[in-house]
Amino acid sequence: MSTDTPGIDPLEALRAPRDPACDVFLTGPVFLDIIFTGLDSAPVRGTESWARGMGSSPGGVANMATALARLGLHTSLAAAFGDDHYGEYCWDALEQGEGIDLSMSHTVPGWHSPVTVSMAYEGERTMVSHGHEAPAPAPDAGTGSRAGATGTGTSTAAAAPVFPQCPPRARAAIASLAPGRSEPWVATAARDGALVFGDVGWDETGRWDLDALPDLAHCEAFLPNAEEAMRYTRTDCPRAAAHALAERVPLAVVTLGAEGAYAVDGRTGTAAAVPAIEVEALDPTGAGDVFVAGFVTGTLADWPLADRLAFAGLTAALSVQEFGGSLSAPGWAEIAAWWQLIRTCDRQDPAALERYAFLDDLLPATARAWPLRRAVPTIGFRQ
Repeated sequence: MSTDTPGIDPLEALRAPRDPACDVFLTGPVFLDIIFTGLDSAPVRGTESWARGMGSSPGGVANMATALARLGLHTSLAAAFGDDHYGEYCWDALEQGEGIDLSMSHTVPGWHSPVTVSMAYEGERTMVSHGHEAPAPAPDAGTGSRAGATGTGTSTAAAAPVFPQCPPRARAAIASLAPGRSEPWVATAARDGALVFGDVGWDETGRWDLDALPDLAHCEAFLPNAEEAMRYTRTDCPRAAAHALAERVPLAVVTLGAEGAYAVDGRTGTAAAVPAIEVEALDPTGAGDVFVAGFVTGTLADWPLADRLAFAGLTAALSVQEFGGSLSAPGWAEIAAWWQLIRTCDRQDPAALERYAFLDDLLPATARAWPLRRAVPTIGFRQ
């Protein structure tokens, strides 16, 4: 994270001495992402395509972890890292570059890092990934350590691993739900007071059965996209799907792509809809992760439901104007610069601007140009 990003803590007014040190905990695989942009079309079989832009960054669960950290939340990530150069780069980028707590993470000797190559064109992306599931850490391997080039490494945790047996106490946790799979740490986190936000992917089984998501019972919020929500609820309308999901979880949030997002609070019956912000999209990689991070931030800060949706949509919109997943996650500097810029543009709908008036109480004045660029073409540069 750049050192000139305003140091905004969205939870400052709510923090108390006995609160958890961790705001958000999450776990999952970390990929090295290599992103090509500026392609005029999809690659054609038997030909060579040249991209006008390229970037490298940690990907996978690192997209969401980075987005959370850049919004000022104390973020803890449990992940396996290879002891190759890719793993070293990803670890340093997350721990040193973004300030993410990796004390629950571990290095796997001899395991190579998963890699994704993403090609962005025409507002879409095509990805090719390779990797193998990481073996479980040995009982005496410890966590929070990374072997360096000399094999020494550092350690900030006890010798015995504490995850997944014992996740850290946190305000919130983000769980990736999958059919037929239950992660014991999710129930533990919820029992210890964490608000669990459930993310979900495409159901390869084709069953689309909510009862096949056992950890949904521990979730404060469920955040599928429109297609996923309709399939899970057997409805033909995303808004109807959100209301059906709100009968299963306290808060149902359905992302609608270019139409924005819709949410229903199952406890109160309150519903909110926020349209998407029109932007020129460069690369949509990680936009869904950024949306979740923005919504988690607003929820922990106890904002009204509509403000949470608007903020999540804004952060996602800012992210697609940059390339890469974690590279594109906006911080408060980008948000402040956008808010400053948008109010000076002609033909802005005053009602639409009023939707984001809550930013006035959050943002300092900024003279930074917008958008800001973070992307680097290679992992080999050293300062």
